[in-house]
Amino acid sequence: MLLGGSASNQEVNMMKTYNYSELSQEESNKLLKRPKIDFSSIFQTVQPILDAVEKNGDEAVRKFTEQFDGVKLDSVVINPQETEVTVDEETKEAIDVAFDNIFRFHKAQYPEPMEVETMPGVRCMKVTRPIERVGLYVPGGTAILPSTAMMLSIPAMIAGCTTKVLATPPRKDGTVAPEIIYIAQKAGIDTILLAGGAQAVAAMALGTDSVPKVDKIFGPGNQYVTAAKMILQNSEAQISIDMPAGPSEVLVVADGEANPAFVAADLLSQAEHGKDSQVVLVATAEFNLEVLNTELEVQLDALPRKEMAAKALDNSFTLVVDSLEEAFSFSNQYAPEHLIVNVEEAESYTDLIINAGSVFLGQLTPESVGDYASGTNHTLPTYGYARMYSGVNLAAFQKSVTMQSLNEEGLKNIGPAVEKLADLEELQAHKNAVSLRLRNIE
Repeated sequence: MLLGGSASNQEVNMMKTYNYSELSQEESNKLLKRPKIDFSSIFQTVQPILDAVEKNGDEAVRKFTEQFDGVKLDSVVINPQETEVTVDEETKEAIDVAFDNIFRFHKAQYPEPMEVETMPGVRCMKVTRPIERVGLYVPGGTAILPSTAMMLSIPAMIAGCTTKVLATPPRKDGTVAPEIIYIAQKAGIDTILLAGGAQAVAAMALGTDSVPKVDKIFGPGNQYVTAAKMILQNSEAQISIDMPAGPSEVLVVADGEANPAFVAADLLSQAEHGKDSQVVLVATAEFNLEVLNTELEVQLDALPRKEMAAKALDNSFTLVVDSLEEAFSFSNQYAPEHLIVNVEEAESYTDLIINAGSVFLGQLTPESVGDYASGTNHTLPTYGYARMYSGVNLAAFQKSVTMQSLNEEGLKNIGPAVEKLADLEELQAHKNAVSLRLRNIE
């Protein structure tokens, strides 16, 4: 499959094409692999930053922000609730639409308390409590990401987290984009940390004079952010993180009914994230690859980030399958971050989908809607971690606590079994805790 803008005579790129039925098991397994990330060297770069923040707190954050972002800060934090901002009405309306949809979807996830009488007189309960202190990392860099600010701050608000720190790199003038502040105000964020990178993660994980220590850190980031999260979750900081992360990715399943222009747009919307983005098309033989190629060529040439997108496509592939069942079998093995199902009667195939971060069903459902405003969360497992991790959702900001309560009947019913099991494990004090009570109520 040839790619390239003929009008600009740029270098031709190739999105490799394979026939699934002709692949050996070894070749198929190779297609499932992601680019290897060498974290050993990244850890060596990140560790001194974490150590400096642990030792010098705010001063280290200021130093690294000046070093990496070229910004001198007087204070490393601001209180968004005390900061006046102006956002144009059109932008505010777009944010409000997305905010409301994300709120509705995550609010609906709030669990009901559960109670079960496991045997007469023995009641077991499960209740939900918020993770009290959370850190929300919103990348900056070349563009602001109000969508990520919403995806993290809204479920934190609904869950009832009492301390919410939002970290984002400052702009060159030392300020935060008004759109981010507006979202922080709506979501009840307490503190905005004017920092990015490993130093921001360290400040939230360890706490400083200005930055409250948190218990769990959420949000996407580059390899240095990911490395900092990985190191700190295995340190005395005692934090957890949302999930491991790798490059962003999409897998599109297409049949003969799929519009090649739509498929091309979906592939390119992922490819423009970065040259290491993973873009995979799994298509039946009826899908028109020739028209897709033309659409990719035309749409790619019109993109501001076409060089980056072209490099991503050059590292990507198309897999031709004999059936949609075969397509979903491969997709489940690949476990993509985003899965677009652009086939006839897409919703009839949902039972075949086992491993995916978020799924987009039907010809009129591009990944972009989930990225911004449909209501689902866009902070998702990549690198194949969708096999065992969920994307960020309300439950990620909560923990469950189990409770039990016994009356006399319950203790009499369950007591002998507990005594016997304690005997088997040779834990006499455990047995005594039951036996003493049984004798007392006789």
